[in-house]
Amino acid sequence: MALRATRSLFNPSPFLGSGFLKPSFIPKFSLNLRPNLAWRSMASCSSSTRHSPLDIQLTFLGTASAQPSSTRVHSSLALRLGSDVWLFDCGESTQSRLQQSIVKMGRIEKVFITHTHGDHIFGLLPLMASMLNGAGGAADGAEDPREHIDVNNPVVEIYGPLGTRAYIRSGLRYTHTRFNSPYVVHELRLPWDPKQGDFTPLPLHSAESPHGRNIVQLNGKWENIFADDLVSVSAAPILHSVPCLGYVVNEAPIPGKIDPKKYIPELKRTNTHISAMSRLQKGESVELGDGTVLHGPPRRRGRKIVILGDTHNPSAIESLALDADLLVHEATNAHLPGVDPATKEDETYKSIEERTRSRGHSTPQMAGAFAKRIRAKRLILNHFSARYPGNDDVDPEAKVIMGAIAKLAADEYGKEVVCARDLMNFTLGVPES
Repeated sequence: MALRATRSLFNPSPFLGSGFLKPSFIPKFSLNLRPNLAWRSMASCSSSTRHSPLDIQLTFLGTASAQPSSTRVHSSLALRLGSDVWLFDCGESTQSRLQQSIVKMGRIEKVFITHTHGDHIFGLLPLMASMLNGAGGAADGAEDPREHIDVNNPVVEIYGPLGTRAYIRSGLRYTHTRFNSPYVVHELRLPWDPKQGDFTPLPLHSAESPHGRNIVQLNGKWENIFADDLVSVSAAPILHSVPCLGYVVNEAPIPGKIDPKKYIPELKRTNTHISAMSRLQKGESVELGDGTVLHGPPRRRGRKIVILGDTHNPSAIESLALDADLLVHEATNAHLPGVDPATKEDETYKSIEERTRSRGHSTPQMAGAFAKRIRAKRLILNHFSARYPGNDDVDPEAKVIMGAIAKLAADEYGKEVVCARDLMNFTLGVPES
């Protein structure tokens, strides 16, 4: 049976006749946008500060599912690429977790939203207010420093499904929030979504760049929605109860390991400047004074990271995800008789899986099976029910429960599995070849 992602359910029409849009309810935004303004994306300046191979680290800011707990907050993950940070989802309490983490909020350059359920997006507007100088206000007659957008500041880029732009504009308008730094929203449109337009009657926010893209699918995927010399991002729809995305981050081939003993004697012999080593390190060839040609080591494959939103069937992203170095997959519910005291006597794995699938989610076994199918080298589980504690690093009972969940996935996957907890850091090393 052919896979079909859930249609978008957002309907902007209730806003059209509401008092919410009456002139008296519209804040006095001055739209400081002109077609010739040189809005700069982060990509235009950040890739030049990155160096291959990248230091790649993931920080799991929030690992709860729909209901947070005292040990887990709503979904958010920070991917650090060198000194730059990309966020994947931004649930409630993301900002608080950032302040507790090693991640610097000021380095966030992109936010990728998997879907518009509240536990994945309710933290976005507060985070934007902090990042884009949106705090404070000005009484009538007082000068507001946010009156004029500083277009020399890099544009924070936000990617998400249809409705992301409408959600942001509505929230900012309703809360009278203004920024003095710019942002832009790119929407990934499904085949039945409108290909043009903003899907909202609200105009651009005063800080919103007019260059947001509506990105249409090609062959069921969105390839290279972002790309620079060192890294690219693609996406595909995955099945959930609402339109949902999975993202694939691909690192470009990286320099091979160089053995100075192989090259330096030749450089000295021909009086070639030592700066030639930098070219060799990049895999280039260097011709010496006597006609000898030295070839740099072959480049190594870059790393691939697959980050899925909520899903009961991620098959549509399989071709993009093959041979991932790391798969981050949800595991909302598990059957843990004899381990989880909340397990009911009449429950079976089959009944748990059926209920989990019916709500658009996965079990650890489902995550492990998909990791095996795509030949993922590592699997990290996240998005756990509130019944599963997130303090297994200090609580022995929690360690038993989360260890049992990891084992369920590992039995399907055939390799070690890690269960994420809030503020956990994971470094993805450079491949040997």
